[in-house]
Amino acid sequence: MATRRNSTDDPLAPVTLAVGQEDLLLDRAVQQVVAAARASDADTDVRDLTSDQLQPGTLAELTSPSLFAERKVVIVRNAQDISADTIKDVKAYLSAPAEEITLVLLHAGGAKGKGLLDAVRKSGAREVACPRTTKPAERLTFVRSEFRALGRSATPEACQALVDSIGSDLRELASAVSQLTADVEGTIDEAVVGRYYTGRAEASSFTVADRAVEGRAAEALEALRWSLSTGVAPVLITSALAQGVRAIGKLSSARGGRPADLARELGMPPWKIDRVRQQMRGWTPDGVSVALRAVAVADAGVKGGGDDPEYALEKAVVAIARAARSGGR
Repeated sequence: MATRRNSTDDPLAPVTLAVGQEDLLLDRAVQQVVAAARASDADTDVRDLTSDQLQPGTLAELTSPSLFAERKVVIVRNAQDISADTIKDVKAYLSAPAEEITLVLLHAGGAKGKGLLDAVRKSGAREVACPRTTKPAERLTFVRSEFRALGRSATPEACQALVDSIGSDLRELASAVSQLTADVEGTIDEAVVGRYYTGRAEASSFTVADRAVEGRAAEALEALRWSLSTGVAPVLITSALAQGVRAIGKLSSARGGRPADLARELGMPPWKIDRVRQQMRGWTPDGVSVALRAVAVADAGVKGGGDDPEYALEKAVVAIARAARSGGR
């Protein structure tokens, strides 16, 4: 899915710029560079920093010559948030990048931090586009490309069925493709997808989200426990919860119209417009705000901010279900 926007295709280029907001593609861009560096030198030192950790002087320190001349990969996430003083350091480094060091900058794109973005592009950095997939057709293209990348054949109907079953999360879609190719021989068709995901759909992160936004707390909690017991990552469940609540908010603020028109306006498939309309009963703007805050707290909890990710998810599910029934009161 990720495509490079210049002629440089060497993961060990001095600077790689990954631009976009699709987390899976950004992570893959980083993984490709790290894998190439470690293939060249198994002792490669990898430094993974957020923008606030890159203070003035930090980049110079990280890229200074090593006594042992080891290869190093320096990753800077959310580069659009780098401070003005540190941007000067980055621009200075771009003019004379160090040997045996690969700098990877992850930038969301857009207006924020555009000066740095333009400077990195002007320097001739290798660029990897990581756009967020907002349209059903883009997710379908992604699934097809995943099967091709794994050297497997899947029918168009199978790809569509997989998107319909899994939803919009690229991580879940990629995981599903990987699992199908590992477990199923020969061409993967619609019947295979339907048979394989019949039981799993009941325990998917999207089922948890659907039951929660419908105000069905007991069923949502049951689906949550099944999801966790079958190995669904907590972060995928918070992502599905966030998508479910945001869909309610988007549709409630949109002007009425046919599902096809709303689908184009909101970036949802028409079938989802119909489903969300049914789920909207009982929701208010205050309820959406309460639910989004609950999801944010749970997301922090499952990403290291709490001791018990399962409990954090349970609290979020209950809060969302309550908001669906009472508008957040």
